[in-house]
Parts: sequence; C-alpha cells; structure tokens
Amino acid sequence: MDTATHAVMGVGISGLATLDPVVAESSVTFQAVVLGIIIGSQAPDLDTVLKMKNNASYITNHRGATHSIPAVILWSILIPAVIYIIFPGADLFNLWLWTFLAVILHVFVDIFNAYGTKALEPFKDRWIALGAINIFDPFIFFSHMAGILFWILGAHPGYTFLIIYGILVVYYLWRMKARNYVIRRVSKLHPHATHIFISPTYRWSEFHLVIRTRYHFHVATWKKKNIRYLESYPFEPIPADPIVQAALEDVNLTAFLSFSPAYRWEVKETVHGYDVIFTDLRYRSAGYYPFLTIVQLDQNLNIEGSYTGWIFNLKKLERKLERSRSHKKKTQLLNAT
Repeated sequence: MDTATHAVMGVGISGLATLDPVVAESSVTFQAVVLGIIIGSQAPDLDTVLKMKNNASYITNHRGATHSIPAVILWSILIPAVIYIIFPGADLFNLWLWTFLAVILHVFVDIFNAYGTKALEPFKDRWIALGAINIFDPFIFFSHMAGILFWILGAHPGYTFLIIYGILVVYYLWRMKARNYVIRRVSKLHPHATHIFISPTYRWSEFHLVIRTRYHFHVATWKKKNIRYLESYPFEPIPADPIVQAALEDVNLTAFLSFSPAYRWEVKETVHGYDVIFTDLRYRSAGYYPFLTIVQLDQNLNIEGSYTGWIFNLKKLERKLERSRSHKKKTQLLNAT
C-alpha cells in the first residue's frame, strides 16, 4: 500500500490497542505502544531511501529484504527495544506484541496489490503479488479516516476500529473473490495461458490483464464481466543478439528484469548507435506503457547511458538519459585517472 494508507493504518491499530487492558490502564504503556505501532507501520518501507541512490537500487530492493521474514522479526525486536529505553515503565511484552502486529500487517496488506512483496524470503525468493487491492484503495483509506474522525469526536477508538477492521476483512475477502472470478473466466478463454497477470484499478468492476501464452502477450481489461483486448505482442524470449546481450550488462536493465515478469523488448538503431528498450506491459495507462528501461549503446556496443522507471513525458526521459550519459562520462574519466 502507499505511505498514507500505512500511516492511517498505524492510527487505526493504535485505536485497537485501547481494547488491551494493559495498554488502556497505563498512560506510559499506551504512549510507548502507539509510538511502536506508528513506527512499525512504516518500518518495512525504510528501503524507500534507496531512491536517493538511484532507481535501479530502489526497484531491485523495494519490498524485498525489508519485507522478508527475518526483517519482520528484526523490526519487531529492534523498535520495542529502542522505545523501551525512552519509556522504561512501559509493559515490554505488550509493546512488543502491538509493534509486531503493526509490522506484520504492513507486509500482509502489501501482498494483495499487483506490486507485491518478497514476504517469504529467504525460503522463497519470489514476488508474491495477488493483484486484488490497488496500491491506493480509497475505500480502505477513507474508512480509516472516518474512524479517526469518530475518535476525535469522542467515539471509543477500540470498538470503532474493531468494527472498521471487521468490515475491511469482508472487503478483502470480496476483492479476492472478484479477482479469482476474473482469473477463472480468463483461464477458460485462454486454457493454454502460461501466466495471467492481474492488476486492480480504482473501479471495483475493472482489472488490467496481461495474458501470456506460448507465443503471445495479450494486454486486456476486464470490465463488467467482459474482457476487452487492447494489444497483442509476440512473446519473444531475450535473444543471444550481441546488442541486447551488451545492454544486459547495465544495472538499470538488470533491476528491471528482476522486477518485471511481463515485458516486451525492442532494438532501435540511432545515429549514435542503438537504443534497447524493455517495456513492462502490466502498467498500461491511457494507451501508454509508462514503466520501462532504455539502454543507449554506441556503435561499438559500449553503454553510454540508461534509465529505468516511470516515464510519462518524452522530454523528461531525454533529460534522464542526458544525466545518465554525463554521469557515465565522468565515471569513465575518473577511472582513467
């Protein structure tokens, strides 16, 4: 989920904590628990700081190690340990318990969107992405905002959020049922499909689909119990072509391939050499595929520049590539000296 939703979920879990007699009867424990929940609700997304380094590091690692089983254990021990130093009079067990709940709920809800997490790492090194809930779900966010408003107006926070979370459990079950129904229907239409990638939208009745068969990618939408095909592309494995193989040495392309399971590639010859472009087919928006990687090579197949990430404007892409080329030249000069 997005940062704002994780933040309001932290407030919601804090409200639930007031139903715990140990928390409710001690102001020190309550303050410590709330702090632990708020930090725990955000802690797995600490890897967002990798954006400051570059997109490749962020894409490769985001929702990876920080959402893994060892990380969940680490966060739930480290956060209460530090908070207990500040609030030594707090009940340590309940501080740990509620912080652990906040951390594990963060990871759990992230599994339900199309991006997913590596929640089972190190036992399974793969992304778990169920594609039932949008990254930002207005129903989830505004139900929490309603609960916070009722709390401010004097309603009991524990019972208020107990009701809200009861409703959200039903909501999640319903969204999974809707998602599974679409998967079943599409599987009947494409019995030989090797993969079906599904992404929810803001509209409850609509999903984005990428259907991979042995020979094709079909990009489609599911709306009101009907499938609409938008584009089809041949499924072409990455070739042994020397141009593409040279591009595969680039860190941005490596990061893209570690994240994207549904993509098409193309090679464009330019006046300076070649552009190798990989496009993620899962994120179609207004007839455009904004998540891509481009690697620019010279005539001798040396990498001149590259970029991976979200691009909605060609001028912005050119600025990113120009910056990459300049950085590459500076690095080469430094290495030469």
